[in-house]
Amino acid sequence: MSRASSTPQQPPPPHRPTVALLLGLALVFCLSVLSIQSSFTAPRVPSRLEVDAEQVRELSGFQSRVQQCVASRGLGLTADIVDHCKLVLKFPTGTNSTWYNAQFKIFEPLEYRYDVCETILLWEQYRNVTTVLTREYLDVRPDGWLDYAAKRIAQLGAKKCYNRTLCEELLSVLLPAKPPFHPRQFATCAVVGNSGDLLKTEFGREIDAHDAVFRDNEAPVNKKYAKYVGLKRDFRLVVRGAARNMAPILNGSSDEALIIKSLTHKEINAVIKELPNPVYLFQGIVLRRGAKGTGMKSIELALSMCDIVDVYGFTVDPGYTEWTRYFSAPRKGHNPLQGRAYYQLLECLGVVRLHSPMRAQRVEDWSDVPSKEEIKRAHAAAFRLKKHEIGQADELGPFSNCKVWGTVDPDYGPVSGTSDMSETRRNSNYSKWELLPLEKLRNEAQEHHAQMGGVSLYKMDGNKLDDLVCVRHEHSSG
Repeated sequence: MSRASSTPQQPPPPHRPTVALLLGLALVFCLSVLSIQSSFTAPRVPSRLEVDAEQVRELSGFQSRVQQCVASRGLGLTADIVDHCKLVLKFPTGTNSTWYNAQFKIFEPLEYRYDVCETILLWEQYRNVTTVLTREYLDVRPDGWLDYAAKRIAQLGAKKCYNRTLCEELLSVLLPAKPPFHPRQFATCAVVGNSGDLLKTEFGREIDAHDAVFRDNEAPVNKKYAKYVGLKRDFRLVVRGAARNMAPILNGSSDEALIIKSLTHKEINAVIKELPNPVYLFQGIVLRRGAKGTGMKSIELALSMCDIVDVYGFTVDPGYTEWTRYFSAPRKGHNPLQGRAYYQLLECLGVVRLHSPMRAQRVEDWSDVPSKEEIKRAHAAAFRLKKHEIGQADELGPFSNCKVWGTVDPDYGPVSGTSDMSETRRNSNYSKWELLPLEKLRNEAQEHHAQMGGVSLYKMDGNKLDDLVCVRHEHSSG
C-alpha cells in the first residue's frame, strides 16, 4: 500500500467570507434601513404635473356643481362645460333677443362664455378690498396724486395733477383719510336695482330686514313704493349726472351715505357741501365686466362690506324684452340677456343671491348653490393653477397679490370733509357706519381685521388679480 493511501483524508476547511463581501452586505442593509426611515420622515414630493392635475380635478368637480346650480336656478338657462375653467351659459332656443347692438350691427346673442376660475378669483378678492377712494390710497399708490387723482376729477383741464394743491382742494370734500367701512361689517345686505319687475312682487319687508340696503341713482324711496322696494336707506351709488339731483332725493335721509361712481367736479362739490349726508367717491374700477351699469358697481360696493349679498330688481327673468324702471317709463338701457347670464353665474359661484318675481313663492333653500367649503376649495385650486401657469409660488393668503406696499400712520389726516363745510355737514351723523371702533364691529369683522393685520387692500386698475395696493397702519413712533 502506498504512503498516500494509508494517510486518512481531512475534511475541507470551513468557508470564510471575504472582507469585500461583508462590506457589500453591510451596505445593502444600511440602504434598506435608510429607505424604510425615509418612508416615514421624507414623503415623496408630488411633481408639478401631479399638483396641477389635482387642481384640475377639483375644478372639474366644481364645474359640475355650477352646472347643476344653473340647471336648478337658471330660469331656463343651461351651462355647457368646456373644460375645468371655461363654460358657456345658454338661453333656450327662441328666447326673444330684441336688444340690437348698433356698434356691431347684431342682436344680442343667446350664449355667453365665461372663465369660472378667473371669476371666482376676482370676486373672492372683492371680499377683502376697500371700494371707497381714500387719501392713503393716493399717497401710497405710485404717482397716485399726479396720475390717478386726475382721472377722478372732471373739468380739471389737464391729464395730470401738476397742481396738487388744486387737486386736493377738488377731492378733499369727499376724501376720507382711510377706509370708512370694514369688510364683513354687515351680515346681510340688499342691493336693490331699479327694474320695473320689482312691481310684480312685494319684496319691501324682506329688503328692509337686511342689515344694510344699497340703492342706485335717483330711485325713489317712499310710501308709494314701500311694499315693493322697502323704506330702509343706508347707501346710494350714483353717477355724476345723478349726483347733481341728490338734494331732493335724499331729503329726509340725512345719514344715507352717498357714493359717487365716476368723477367729481366743482358743480357736484357745491351740491355736496349743502348735503348733511356722508359723501365718498367710488374706488372700485373694474373693466370688461360680464354685466354693466351702476347696479354692478353696487354689488362690488356691497361685497366689500357684507357677508351675504341679496340682489333685487336686476331683472333675471326670461321674457324680459325692454328696459323698465319701477318709477318711470321704459327706456333704452343695458343688454338684458348678457347681464342676466352673468348674475346667474355669480349666484352659482356663491357671490350673490338672486331674487326675482319668478321666485316669489320660493322656499329659502340654497342647497343647490355650492357650499362655502366647496367655493373655498375651488378658489384655492384656481389660485394654485394660475400661479403655476405664470411660474410663481402658490402661497395662499390675503397679500399674495399685493403689487404695491405702503405704510401710513393710522391717526393722520381728516376723517372726511373739509374745514369750510357748512355747519350742517360738520355736525351730520358720520358715526352711524363710518370708522366705527374695532370693538363695536360684529365678531366676523373683528376676526377679519385681525387676520389681515389691520392692512387695507385696494384694487389698482381693471380686472387684473395681482394688482393690489396694500397699506399697513403703523404709528410712526413704533
